[in-house]
Amino acid sequence: MERALYGEDGFYRRGERPAEHFRTSVHASPRFAQAVARLLAEVDAALGHPPRLDLVDVGAGSGRLLALVLAAAGPDLAPRLAPTAVEIAPRPDGVPGAVAWRSDPPASVTGLVIANEWLDNVPLDVVEQTPDGPRAVLVDPPTGAETLGGPPPGDALDWLARWWPLRAPGDRAEIGGPRCAAWADVVGRLERGVAIAIDYAHTREARPAYGTLTGYRDGATVPPVPDGSCDVTAHVALDACAAAGERAGATATLLTTQRAALRGLGLAGTRPPVELAHRDPRGYVAALCAAGEDAELTDPGGLGGFGWLAQAVGAPLPAQISTASP
Repeated sequence: MERALYGEDGFYRRGERPAEHFRTSVHASPRFAQAVARLLAEVDAALGHPPRLDLVDVGAGSGRLLALVLAAAGPDLAPRLAPTAVEIAPRPDGVPGAVAWRSDPPASVTGLVIANEWLDNVPLDVVEQTPDGPRAVLVDPPTGAETLGGPPPGDALDWLARWWPLRAPGDRAEIGGPRCAAWADVVGRLERGVAIAIDYAHTREARPAYGTLTGYRDGATVPPVPDGSCDVTAHVALDACAAAGERAGATATLLTTQRAALRGLGLAGTRPPVELAHRDPRGYVAALCAAGEDAELTDPGGLGGFGWLAQAVGAPLPAQISTASP
């Protein structure tokens, strides 16, 4: 998975953009970025309007989210805003000059970190339960053919016992230790502020029995053959990542859904009153379009079903989402 995604000829190393292969919230509607801008303004206020406010997008893809948030930032915030894209692919054309482009997160962050559909691409191992215990699932990269290998190492077994216990032969788990470590590294870089991971997710009480490993190419799901031709992804154990973030220094934690969080940030998806069509036809059409975009972003069976993990260091969680329930 590491080689297929990030190796010399890997899927993301060669500059593939997520929007070319699957629909993300960022590309579904600019209203997602506008909600992030409102979230950023609340973080800024909680931090006392520092002279420099970091906005870090981990797994930035094309840089579109940062560009849209910059456009939405008000005159009081824009001069202090320091946007940084963290992405291993080369900087694409059209990214605003104010956006720094780097392959790893800054060492210190005061502000907001957004990791939208990043953790699902952090490579991991898959194991399958056998009568003799968990065994590693080995895969032939050119063909995707699978065989079972030996038992996973002790740290993986410890993670499984706590976060994804396997019960019946044939059950599979995706060992999320590398994602926990990656998220803890992000949280550990926060001097003051909030970090938010947004992703396909599940919790210990409802892990999928056969795992979630999936491939995406050109807008369709495909077998997750790790040959570099497709995106290889698996849902995220965000509850385990939350515990790792707390060990890394998070002082407040929230696990919720995108539907709840975006509704807290003002994306209600309410259809405008028909009377508006008579008074202001253009305004009615604009409001109707906005309602449709909000509906897609908050659809519990789609993007709205994504998990949101918000963790704060030296600051409160934003009030607009801290009261949100899944």
